[in-house]
Amino acid sequence: MNPLLASWSTPFGMPPFDLIKPVHFEEAFAKAIEEHDLQVQGIAEQADEPSFKNTLVAFENAGQLLKRISLTFNNLNASCSSEDFRAIEKTWAPVLACHHAHIFLNAPLFARIDSLNSKISTLGLDVEDQKLLRRHHTDFVRAGARLNTSDRKTFANNSTRLAQLFTQFSQNVLRDESQFQMELTEESELAGLPDFVLSAARSAAIERGLKDPRVHVITLARASVTPFMIFSTRRDLRQKLWHAWCHRGEQPGEHDNRPLIKEILKLRLQQAQLLGFKHFADFALSDTMAATPEAVRQLLMRAWQPAKEKAKQERLALAQAATESTGQLHKAEDIQAWDWHHWSEKVRKATHDLDEAEIKPYLQLDSLIQAMFDVAGRLFGVRFQPRSDLAAYHARVTCWEVTDDQGHEIGLFLSDNFARSNKRSGAWMSNYREQTGSPLPTRPIVVNNNNFSSAPPDQPTLLSLDDAKTLFHEFGHGLHSLLSQCKYARLAGIHVLKDFVEFPSQIFENWLLQPEIMNRYARHFVSNQAMPATLMKKILSTQTFNQGFSTVEYVACALLDLSLHEQTNFEMLDLDQFEREGLSMIGMPGGIGMRHRLPHFSHLFSSNYYASAYYVYLWADVLVADGFEAFLEKGDPFDSQLSAALKKHVYEAGASVDPMEAFIAFRGREPTIETMLRKRGL
Repeated sequence: MNPLLASWSTPFGMPPFDLIKPVHFEEAFAKAIEEHDLQVQGIAEQADEPSFKNTLVAFENAGQLLKRISLTFNNLNASCSSEDFRAIEKTWAPVLACHHAHIFLNAPLFARIDSLNSKISTLGLDVEDQKLLRRHHTDFVRAGARLNTSDRKTFANNSTRLAQLFTQFSQNVLRDESQFQMELTEESELAGLPDFVLSAARSAAIERGLKDPRVHVITLARASVTPFMIFSTRRDLRQKLWHAWCHRGEQPGEHDNRPLIKEILKLRLQQAQLLGFKHFADFALSDTMAATPEAVRQLLMRAWQPAKEKAKQERLALAQAATESTGQLHKAEDIQAWDWHHWSEKVRKATHDLDEAEIKPYLQLDSLIQAMFDVAGRLFGVRFQPRSDLAAYHARVTCWEVTDDQGHEIGLFLSDNFARSNKRSGAWMSNYREQTGSPLPTRPIVVNNNNFSSAPPDQPTLLSLDDAKTLFHEFGHGLHSLLSQCKYARLAGIHVLKDFVEFPSQIFENWLLQPEIMNRYARHFVSNQAMPATLMKKILSTQTFNQGFSTVEYVACALLDLSLHEQTNFEMLDLDQFEREGLSMIGMPGGIGMRHRLPHFSHLFSSNYYASAYYVYLWADVLVADGFEAFLEKGDPFDSQLSAALKKHVYEAGASVDPMEAFIAFRGREPTIETMLRKRGL
């Protein structure tokens, strides 16, 4: 029998990964869609008058089989893709999009939901039930439920086509990333690279079947690119790698993402205008905390102006360092994007007596995993027990049983930390199963994916400080799902407004560098000695170092994203020209590249979620800086009263309450932007 269609008697209801094969998904999708259609039809066409239970709760609980299959497929396709998975995605992504579009355009079903929404105050619903009704009603309206018959058809066709384009975009980026490798075969090509970079590059070579021990490979995983850009003294190789990194998704021919982006933008604009909005940015932001493009731009510009000036000063300092190091005069304009990481590390060493090679031996992956578990336990009373008896989808994925401090089951946490050639780039959290409280409580199964460079088998994996922050960041997302205490999956965990979803993840990063955590878990991988207090002090003193660069490369992307989606005509769009002119208009400092150029900007073009909304990380950072300040004011990063409030009003609440109300309930007031600017040294 097809394991995707069978009952899962596995521990925690974890997918039976050893039984699931790509060939199973086509039959499973077809049957699950058919089942979901019948369930929705039954809700829409029932004779009984609409009630919250027979309409909203019934709709919420419909399609469980399809959700289970879709979550399993999407996770496997992202973490361990293959030609078979990609072929299935190409076939079924538009089918699934069409299926969901037609559900939201089901007139009798929407009529029932609309009727209930119109008399919501008379239904005797509690706060969470009201939230569910309003949320589903909004979802339907934003999916075109109020359109006329002709426009509904157009909307559904556009949704189906967008799914095809998103899939092709993502597959093109993965193709470019997986096919590139920069082989280092000469001793001179290794100049400047410390042992941990060499070990990771040798592991990458082995994974790609290159057995010659003299061969090292740099891939397009960020954890491979960034260390090479920092340490390599071969400027020509840094430039070669930078060029490959920046030109993902724009290789001429059938894998060029630029024509796909143009079509995506046209379809988004048409969808937004069908719904009565001027452009897609207006539509996308109308369902966020920010609410308008003007509010987003105001926030971004508050950070942009001081960051731009700081970045110019940073570039001058890099030029001076290059001049002193090489004996040759370097002007600011001589520092290019492939030089910035390299010379900024030299400046950090000269001004703060600190470099990445000094920090990394103390940041062992296994120890930092224990550190984040310890933080979660002290803040929120949760425990993590390794479950080596559970077989995940890959041999290097670890499983952890999560319980509260009384031993009651919370869920299951999967950790997939290492880069693979068939794995999507970046870092992300997702669910194999979402938390629900009604009618049958279900416990979440959460997975964190990272793309760290793996050490050889006999050595521990060491992380950069940025990678360590990423580890904590994604675990913050994971806790948001694990700790959820909502009745309904649509409101649970990460299903909050998109400019609030990064708050639980980004605030959790703050506990990484707490002295008591570092003293216990940041230990040298050879001597097991704790990180010296002098080194810890230097790390803390450099938290605003290079923040001009970091803020500029991020905010430039967010401003370009917003501007692109405010356009109302894409017929003559030249994407490269739009990038150049857009960066020129905002005064992009020289020597800094965009963190994500448009042809590989997966946040924007692999789905609609972050389109017009790349700003959300900065919006969340306003909440984070102000929110964590509350712990600093108490003088205790583990203050029990504050951590209990953070757990109750943020991590447990999901979308059952308004996000600003949730923040105020935790913090006691609305946030201010000044704390964020101060934190960044701006």
